[in-house]
Amino acid sequence: MRSSATVRPATSHENNWLWLTALGIVYGDLGTSPLYTLQTVVQAMGGHFTSSSALGILSLIFWTLVITVSVKYCVFVMRADNHGAGGIMALMSLVGANSFRHGARVLTVMGLLGAALIYGDGVITPAISVLSAVEGVNVVTDAFKPFVMPIAVLILMVLFAAQRFGTERIGSAFGPIMLLWFAVIAALGVSGIVRNPHVLVAVNPVHAVEFLAHERTAGFLVLGGVFLCITGAEALYADMGHLGRGPIRGSWYWVVLPALLLSYAGQTALLIEKQTITGNPFFQLAPSWAVYPLVVLATLATVIASQAIITGSFSMTRQAMQLGWLPGVNIRQTSDEVYGQIYVPAVNWMMMIVTVAIAVAFGSSDKLAGAYGTAVSTTMLVTTCLLYAAMRRTWRWSAAVSLGVAGVFLLVDLAFFCANLLKIADGGWLPLTLGAGVFFIMSTWRSGVDCVHDALAGTEEDSRQFLEELASGKIPRVAGTGIFLTKSPRTIPPLMIFHVQHMGSLHERVVTLTVEFKETPRVDPAQRCDAEHITDGIWHAVARFGFMEIPDLCRALTNLKHLDPKLDTDGGVYFAARDLIVRKPGHGRLSHWRLPVFAFLYRNAVKVVDRFRLPSRNVVEVARKIEV
Repeated sequence: MRSSATVRPATSHENNWLWLTALGIVYGDLGTSPLYTLQTVVQAMGGHFTSSSALGILSLIFWTLVITVSVKYCVFVMRADNHGAGGIMALMSLVGANSFRHGARVLTVMGLLGAALIYGDGVITPAISVLSAVEGVNVVTDAFKPFVMPIAVLILMVLFAAQRFGTERIGSAFGPIMLLWFAVIAALGVSGIVRNPHVLVAVNPVHAVEFLAHERTAGFLVLGGVFLCITGAEALYADMGHLGRGPIRGSWYWVVLPALLLSYAGQTALLIEKQTITGNPFFQLAPSWAVYPLVVLATLATVIASQAIITGSFSMTRQAMQLGWLPGVNIRQTSDEVYGQIYVPAVNWMMMIVTVAIAVAFGSSDKLAGAYGTAVSTTMLVTTCLLYAAMRRTWRWSAAVSLGVAGVFLLVDLAFFCANLLKIADGGWLPLTLGAGVFFIMSTWRSGVDCVHDALAGTEEDSRQFLEELASGKIPRVAGTGIFLTKSPRTIPPLMIFHVQHMGSLHERVVTLTVEFKETPRVDPAQRCDAEHITDGIWHAVARFGFMEIPDLCRALTNLKHLDPKLDTDGGVYFAARDLIVRKPGHGRLSHWRLPVFAFLYRNAVKVVDRFRLPSRNVVEVARKIEV
C-alpha cells in the first residue's frame, strides 16, 4: 500500500529502471502506431503524394504528438491525479462525478461513456496491432498471405490464454524489448531522412495548415488517419498510479517521442521519393533482408501493446466495481509482490471472443483501421471536459484561464472527433456500439443498486425493539462469533433481525460489518477498519477499501481482536444476503426492459466468498426477495 507518509524517494538507479519499465507497460500502443498510421493515410490519399502533401501530413503528425501527448497529457492531465492514481475513473472521482445526483449527472454520464468506450478500443487494439505486424511478410512475398490470418488468430488466442498465469515473470522483458523496438524504428527513420533531409522542414506548422486548406474534404479524411498516431495516449494517465509521473514523462520525452518522430519522418521521405505507393510504408522502409526479423520484432511489440490494453481493462473493471458501476466479478491477484498484476476471467474471455471475431470479420489491418479511432477520439474529448472540471473544482483556476487552456485541447479533440465520425460507416460503429452496451450495463447496474438500497431502507424494522428484547434475555445467545455483512448503515441491520426471527437465537459475540469503497485509490491500513460497541457482545464495524484494492475482510478484521480476546474473526460464521430481485407491484423504479438485465447481473454477481476472500466453509448466505 502507498502512504504519503511512508513513501521513500526513488534512487537514480530505481528511476532509470522505472523509465525502462514504462516503455513496456505504457508505450506499447503508442509505440506501435507507426505500423498502421501512415498505411491508413496512404489509403485515404489513394496512394498518391506530392512533396507538399507529404510534408503537410508529417507536420500534422508532429504537432498532434506535441500538443496532445507532450502538452495535454504529460503536462496537464497527469497533474489531475487522484491521490497518485490516474485513469478516467480516477478523474471522475476527483471531480465528484460518481453519481447521477443533480449537479454531477452530466459529468458522470460523460465519464462513464469515456470509460465504456475504452472497452471498445480494448478489443480492437490487439486485432489491428497483431494483424499489421504479421502482414509485414507480404512486403517480401505473397506466398504467406493465406497464413497471415491463422497466424494472427493463433497469436491472439495464446495471448489471452496466457493471462491466467499473470505477467510478472515476462513483464521484466517488456521494457528491453520495447527499447529495442524504439531503437530499430528510429534507425529506420534515420535511413529515410538521410535520403531526403528536406522532410525536416515539416516542423513548421504552416505545412499542416496549407495541407488542410488545399485538400479540404480529403484533408479531413486524412485527419482521421493521422489521429491513429496518438492512440494509446490514455495509457500515460491510466498507468500513472503504478509508475509515477516522472518515469512516464521522462521515457516519453527522451525515448518514445524522438523515435516516433524519426520513424514518421523516414516513412514520409519514402512517400516523397516514390510519389505513388501501395501497401505499408513502414516495412517498405526496411531493406529486404531485414523484413522478416522486423516482422518478428513488430509482432513482439504488438503483443506487448495488446498486453497493456488487456491489463488496463482488468484494472478499470476493478475500479468500476469498487465505485459501484459494475457488478462484482471474480478477480485473481496473480502476484504476491506486484499489486497491479490481476486477472479477471470474465473480462478476459469476453475480450478474446470479440477480438478474434473482429480480426476474422474485417480480414486485414487496413480495413480494421476504419473501426479504430472513433472510440479513442471520443474518450479523449471526454477527458478534456473532465480536465476542465478539475481545473475549476480541484485546482481552483479562474474560468478564463481554464477555458483558455482546455479550449485549445478541446479544439484539437473536436477536429479529430469529427474526422473520426466519417469512419462510422467503415467500421467506426463497432467500438461505439460496444461502448454503448457497456454504458448501458454500467448505468443499469448503478440505478438498480440504488433501488435495492431504497427498498431495504423502506422495510427496515425498528432496531430499538430488537435491542430491548436482547437486553431482557428474550433472545437466547449461543457460543461463537457471528459476522453479519450488510450494506445498511444501521448498526442493527435487517439481516441480523431476519436471522434471529427464523433461527430463534444469536451468537454470543456479533459483529455487524459494513464494507465501504472510498473514492480514493487506496486506504491507509491504519484507517482500514474501526468499530463501535453497540451493546453486550455486539459491535458494529466499518471496513474501508480504495477503488484500486482487492478487499480482504479477514485481514481487515484482525484489528478488531483487541476489542475482545474471545472475538474469533478467523473461525466466526459470516452471514450475507443473497437477494432475488423481483418487480414491485404497480410501477417499479426500473423500467420493464431494464429490470430483467439488472436482475440477471445481480443474480450472477460474484459471491461474497470470492469478492471478499472469505473462507467458504464459514459463510452462510441467506436468500431474500427484494421488490424494486
